Amino acid sequence: MTVPLPASFARHMIDADGVRINTVVAGDGPPVLLLHGYPQTHLIWHHVAPLLARDHTVVLTDLRGYGDSDKPASTPDHSPYSKRAMARDQVLVMRELGFERFAVVGHDRGGRVGHRLALDHPDRVDRLAVLDIVPTRHIFLHADAAFGLGYYHWYFLAAGNGIPEHLIGGDPAFWVLTRMTARHGGGSPFDSAAQAEYVRCFSDPAAIHASCEDYRAAASIDLRHDDADAEAGNRVRCPLLALWGEHGFVGRTYDVLDVWRRYAEDVRGQAVPSDHYVPEEAPELTAELLEAFLQR
Repeated sequence: MTVPLPASFARHMIDADGVRINTVVAGDGPPVLLLHGYPQTHLIWHHVAPLLARDHTVVLTDLRGYGDSDKPASTPDHSPYSKRAMARDQVLVMRELGFERFAVVGHDRGGRVGHRLALDHPDRVDRLAVLDIVPTRHIFLHADAAFGLGYYHWYFLAAGNGIPEHLIGGDPAFWVLTRMTARHGGGSPFDSAAQAEYVRCFSDPAAIHASCEDYRAAASIDLRHDDADAEAGNRVRCPLLALWGEHGFVGRTYDVLDVWRRYAEDVRGQAVPSDHYVPEEAPELTAELLEAFLQR
């Protein structure tokens, strides 16, 4: 099955201080780093990236633990899968490619990595776009029954004793495809080749474990980092664009712009006609809005 990216997208395996990050690059112009979410890989951008590559150098990566990137061993405090560690990977990748300052666009988990990247490395990020998320800290501070039911996987994946790894490992294809298609009544707006790649990558037990560690970090060490920033008054200083699916949980549950204005200084954004997987469900509008933001 053909992977849905043009041949002009060149693949690199870049060493980020001992963690190899699968990286794909295309285009020419100001650099923009595209980060995926759970349970996808860089291929979530297969519609959007070629459109942005007309005027930008686009860099697509698999986050550590995902796709074809390395899946390093974790530790009891889950720090190898903290958003701080993941963000540092991306800084090193961009530096290796020759980019010291760049824009970041992140969907889902990638948006959380982008948020941390902008906080930890403000000199690197000239603008940040986050797709269908509000900050992790805000979510846990305001978690209620609606969140527990709507985003039950946050608690399931963060469970210990290998429970989610064992259960997902019994049928990873079912888990991945159900996560994506359940929001569409069993239908699928997703490219079949991209879905096959998501399943291939997620069928690796190391990827299942790493992704659980990502969620365990979010519920522990990431919150400590976020609390420290909140206490210090540290906010995102660069311009921030928030896009969210008008039919999704985030759009139904939060006043997205109001929330982000508590965490960033310069915020704008809007809903798009989609559910959670904005870059795959509304790619043309997503690319148009990103292009306008990147060109401002």
